[in-house]
Amino acid sequence: MFEARNLKKSLIRYLQPNPLRSLFELAATTAALAVVWLLMWASLRVGYWLTLMLAVPAAGLLVRLFLIQHDCGHGSFFRHHALNDWVGRALGVLTFTPYDYWKRNHALHHATSGNLDRRGIGDIETLTVDEYKALPARRRFMYRLYRNAVVMFAVGGPYMFLIQHRLPIHQMRAGWRPWVSTMVTNAAIAALAAGMIWLVGTRPFLLVHMPIAIMAASMGVWLFYVQHQFEDVAWMRGSDWDHQKAALNGSSYYDLPLLLRWFTANIGIHHVHHMNSRIPYYRLPQVLNDHPELKNMGRLTLWESLRTVRLTLWCEERKKLVRFRDVRLNG
Repeated sequence: MFEARNLKKSLIRYLQPNPLRSLFELAATTAALAVVWLLMWASLRVGYWLTLMLAVPAAGLLVRLFLIQHDCGHGSFFRHHALNDWVGRALGVLTFTPYDYWKRNHALHHATSGNLDRRGIGDIETLTVDEYKALPARRRFMYRLYRNAVVMFAVGGPYMFLIQHRLPIHQMRAGWRPWVSTMVTNAAIAALAAGMIWLVGTRPFLLVHMPIAIMAASMGVWLFYVQHQFEDVAWMRGSDWDHQKAALNGSSYYDLPLLLRWFTANIGIHHVHHMNSRIPYYRLPQVLNDHPELKNMGRLTLWESLRTVRLTLWCEERKKLVRFRDVRLNG
């Protein structure tokens, strides 16, 4: 049987970030996004179809910057705590994500992932079969609407990054820090947008940047969804919950093609990330190479991941996610 405790110890040797590699990853991604953004602006004279085509790699690069921000939030991108935080805050302006507010929520996600008794912060809302059956018809309809793929990804992603992040949702009573994080980020976003509008004009700015932001938001929510929403994912209650078991069995290994792995900064190696979130993303592939047994744990291909959108309820009896149509409301 696979020994999670032994793996936890062996992962310590992957923790140290390489400062030059981190700087290169940050600079290359930022520069590439700037170049593609300018190409999109120039393409407005050719045709908007070309602008929208270029928005796809631009959105991928914005997702990659978010994942660098994500590593900063875990203190894994640079060796110095303050450098991680200030780079993360700066990137939060580009990704529409107040860094300090998000960092706290994400830490709670890591501390509670896979725990049925501590759902609700930093995760996709997931009801058990019994909870769903106990809801009145209107609430069941709302949950089904929420879990609809179009609503969750096409609407939910942009809503979360462009609107919900403008206020410290889930931390409204947590003191002044979440408010400072969100309000300062909002002000910086407004200042940056005003500067870009002054340079290129309101209409060109919106035609270029809104598709990037919307696509990137949907991509980001999809990645987060597929990391913990697959058929044989593990959810546990009370004393049965264990961080190591939840990491290895409650997080997927999203085995993407090489190019998509680059754009998503290896976040698909999510089970290893949850085992130790201090590993820089560019060291995660080495963990898989050194521990090939991990390649078969929670593995999802791109095609297989598309089928996960049908899985909407946790069945405590069968210990797996099931579809709505698998549930008999009067059974």
